[in-house]
Amino acid sequence: MALAPNVATSANPDAIEGQGGNIDAPQLRLFVFGLFFIFGGITSLNDVIIPKLKELFTLSFFEASLVQVWFFVAYAIIGIPGARLIKRIGYMRGAVAGLVTMIAGCFLFIPASQTAVFGLFLLAYFVLASGVVLVQVVANPLISLLGPAETTHSRLTFAQAFNSLGTTIFPYFGAILILGSLATVTAAQLSGAELDAYRTAESQAIVGGYLGIAAALAVVAAVVWLFRNRLQGEKHEDTSLAEGVALLKRPRFGYGALCIFLYVGAEVAIGSFIVNYLAQAHVLNLSDAEAGKLIPFYWGGALIGRFIGSGLLRMVSPGLLLSTVASGAIMLILISANSSGTVAGYSLLAVGLMNSIMFPTIFSLACEKLGPRAADGSGIINVAIAGGAVIPALYGLLADQIGLGLALALPAACYAVIAGFGYYARRPAEGLVENAFS
Repeated sequence: MALAPNVATSANPDAIEGQGGNIDAPQLRLFVFGLFFIFGGITSLNDVIIPKLKELFTLSFFEASLVQVWFFVAYAIIGIPGARLIKRIGYMRGAVAGLVTMIAGCFLFIPASQTAVFGLFLLAYFVLASGVVLVQVVANPLISLLGPAETTHSRLTFAQAFNSLGTTIFPYFGAILILGSLATVTAAQLSGAELDAYRTAESQAIVGGYLGIAAALAVVAAVVWLFRNRLQGEKHEDTSLAEGVALLKRPRFGYGALCIFLYVGAEVAIGSFIVNYLAQAHVLNLSDAEAGKLIPFYWGGALIGRFIGSGLLRMVSPGLLLSTVASGAIMLILISANSSGTVAGYSLLAVGLMNSIMFPTIFSLACEKLGPRAADGSGIINVAIAGGAVIPALYGLLADQIGLGLALALPAACYAVIAGFGYYARRPAEGLVENAFS
């Protein structure tokens, strides 16, 4: 099981030679940054879609969370087969395969809208997410390999900033396009043929948005295809599923994989229902469209924090910084859940700033000194992203029972575990110090 095939390094670290010509390492970094931007933006767009589908299909919070369940379960299902595909066809062709799969997912929104069937929307999200997984399989290991080991924490955090740029931009325009409907009725007031017609008409904004994304993805895929032969040959090591899973017996790695599961779950759970949370009368009392325009503050905080964090991680212990921001997230959640108005709304939005360095720092701390087993470690970490399918669903169940505010205890508990990992991993890892390249 491997998710990060080894890339041989050239004598010149700033140029990687391939049979189709040379591609400079800086050019490759820009390409990877672009991939981070794309899959980050598409993932965050779910936060805008969820309140729209919740209204169209009169869903409970748990039922609405199924959008994230079907999206993030793709990491568990597609992660390992996707890794094997990329080991066979290489990074650049793998990126194209992911982009084309994403385009197919975008086109599936057409029959989903025309039939007004919620299940088809979920299928479209699964296919779209499958493409995102393939793209992420390419992006994460590439950026970690394009530079010296001692700056991996900083480099991954800087790359994640481009992910956050996408998550900041996409929801704002998505809120205008998708949530800015002028309909004078709601799905709850209709039935039969009128309800089907309403759902079809109102979901056209969703279709239009994803068709626009599909067109942009097609351009990117065409450009990447032109460079398909310009990356030096990659050396792949075949490992079994059992050999990969065995890494979980390594305490530092097993703890880190759990934290990836919890971090993604907590971040997605808050983002998924933040429109509904802000729209509550005792918080900001906004319409869905107006609340949707505030989503960029949540993801924008992560953007700012990642640029700042990429510098801080060069000066302070990554583990202690991780523990600090996780504790900060808990504090902000407690403030939000126990207050009202502007304080309640913006303190929850500020959790995005605390999220900023978590994924890249947990990833690099967990995989530190795995050497040639880093590929297996990356595979397990990618599967752990499926926490985005589990934690939001549990949050939705809790919210249906006790309300959105009290249900924030769940993501707070996730951050508490992450704070513990940061303190645990504050010292350098031991063992498995072998050369990852040949």
